[in-house]
Amino acid sequence: MKRFDAHFHIIDYDYEIQENNGYWPPQYDIEEYRSATSDLEIAGGAIVSGSFQGFDQDYLIDALEHLGPRFVGVTQLPMSTTDEEIIRLNEQGVRALRFNVKRGGSESLENLEYFAQRVYDLVGWHSELYIDSQQLPDISPVIHRLPAISIDHLGLSEEVLPHLLDAVDHGVRVKATGFSRVDLDVAQAMRQIYEVNPDALMFGTDLPSTRAPRPFSVEDVHLIEDTFYAQACGKIFWENAHEWYRIGR
Repeated sequence: MKRFDAHFHIIDYDYEIQENNGYWPPQYDIEEYRSATSDLEIAGGAIVSGSFQGFDQDYLIDALEHLGPRFVGVTQLPMSTTDEEIIRLNEQGVRALRFNVKRGGSESLENLEYFAQRVYDLVGWHSELYIDSQQLPDISPVIHRLPAISIDHLGLSEEVLPHLLDAVDHGVRVKATGFSRVDLDVAQAMRQIYEVNPDALMFGTDLPSTRAPRPFSVEDVHLIEDTFYAQACGKIFWENAHEWYRIGR
């Protein structure tokens, strides 16, 4: 089964890398990513800018050029970024704006509504939140108003899973990634999300699993396969993200 990797990082020390909360990430280039995923039938994916990459775009554009048109970028930008720059990035394969609430390194959550709406209106980008779902009640009215939002790593916390499910019911997509990062029953949470909206879940490797208690494993793929029937796996592994990231558009 072909798969779209909706969440992974390329970390290239030929470009700007910055310390984040005392953490320096490992080098992780395209060849290392290809080697790690050689048995997974990855046929496309989304390179996600990490907290340690700040607002640097050069590494991302270089990686997209090497990986090809089935791969897109998820970037972090300051709100001061011009329309011209956003349009240029869109033409180079960027398809989403990231707000890293958990780790920092991105634009402030205070500007979520304005900036997310702006990039959507300008180039059709959705916005991605790395956020603990415990914070969702505070911003749920904003999320409900925005046209296109996704949340990383199953929202991280079981305690407020109902708030994540409410967001899913309002059209928010969720990445089935970083299983060792979460404080919840992964299979049960995925089933509940799928029941609310079969289009919501999107598989990702989260490679190289920076700061995760354990790295991504093929067992994470098997967990999804064991939890869902073949048709649902087709949506989670390929169809949902391929459509969400507007591949070829």
